[in-house]
Amino acid sequence: MKHIAAAQALVTGADFDREPTAAELDAIESEMPVITAELELLDAQITALDRTPSPLDVRRIRRARRRVLAARRELTNRTVAGAPEVA
Repeated sequence: MKHIAAAQALVTGADFDREPTAAELDAIESEMPVITAELELLDAQITALDRTPSPLDVRRIRRARRRVLAARRELTNRTVAGAPEVA
């Protein structure tokens, strides 16, 4: 009996053993402000998870949400500005 995993390793084995390309690293770098803002939001939410959020916690979460939205807006604007125009 043949094992399916052995046949799949021959097909997909090389893709998992490679480093990110320059284009992939550039994409990650351009999305880094969004990633950082989302991590700050997650940190604020985790901080207020086990207790009733204080007014300071609520303010911190609200500001973190605004940073996420601003970072996403900036990324979208850069992406749209760099895209070729469609006629």
